[in-house]
Amino acid sequence: MDYTRLGDSGLQISRITVGCMSWGAGGPDRPWTKDEAFAEETIKAALDAGVNFFDTANVYSAGTSEEYTGRSLWKHADREDVVLATKVFNRMRPGPNGAGLSRKAILREIDASLARLGTDYVDLYQIHRFDAETPVEETMEALHDVVKAGKARYIGASSMYAWQFAKMQHAAERHGWTRFISMQNHYNLIYREEEREMLPLCLDQGVGVIPWSPLARGRLTRPWDSATVRSDTDQFGASLYRDEDRTVVEKVLSVAERHGVSPAQVALAWLLAQPAVTSPIVGVTSPEHLTDAVAAVDLELTDEEVAELGADYVPHAIAGHR
Repeated sequence: MDYTRLGDSGLQISRITVGCMSWGAGGPDRPWTKDEAFAEETIKAALDAGVNFFDTANVYSAGTSEEYTGRSLWKHADREDVVLATKVFNRMRPGPNGAGLSRKAILREIDASLARLGTDYVDLYQIHRFDAETPVEETMEALHDVVKAGKARYIGASSMYAWQFAKMQHAAERHGWTRFISMQNHYNLIYREEEREMLPLCLDQGVGVIPWSPLARGRLTRPWDSATVRSDTDQFGASLYRDEDRTVVEKVLSVAERHGVSPAQVALAWLLAQPAVTSPIVGVTSPEHLTDAVAAVDLELTDEEVAELGADYVPHAIAGHR
């Protein structure tokens, strides 16, 4: 496994991140989520492969993803050997303060996440989306206080418009508060709208990029017309991609056959070759998913192959945030 700094920070992370949304008590609307035994098996295998970065969120399976992740990690790793990330924003309780990025919500949710994760701090505390109803100064000061209280080492953000991200960073810089070191955004071979503004901004400002859905909800790993339990039940995922993306998927399959590797390895290798990308966040619902992700770090595509894979991209409307 290779390691790199997350943005301009001194934090060293593996080039592959394990996303922990794949497990938890998902309920009938998420029949693809895995149980705690699978979470522990996957986390142990990832640690053995050199992965040190794990990403979850308070909202994943109503907090049970955090519970499974924490219990599994501390069985197999020392706290200081792990880089652990979680998120805040989405609704966790009914009522007017049960979601969002107000000071009240942030300070409540960091304590709840730490309790579920079984740790005194997270390495990276991320806002899951932009909160248009809360002043950015309120959010950034609350996040700064979380860091200064020792409950998070760094802070990060997730999908939003580049101007919103710049506005939040500027507020922090103006007041001497903690700035974001990372952006977790929607980016893969069939959704590249982030290349217009967000990725150049991150490169210019020294912000690490840790893309979610790097395999396009599995679309980049199999023939276009094939289906899985998740693709048949994931309503959010069904809204992200369209039939015009088929040609790009066919290119991935062709390059994979040429190399004698899986399509997932090719799609991740393309992403790892992009200068702004630090560490794609890979969801795992089978042992092969982790094996492919780790192997992708060592797969070198030629410049011609990188260009070939990107040649048929079709622009998309913004997808993944509002």
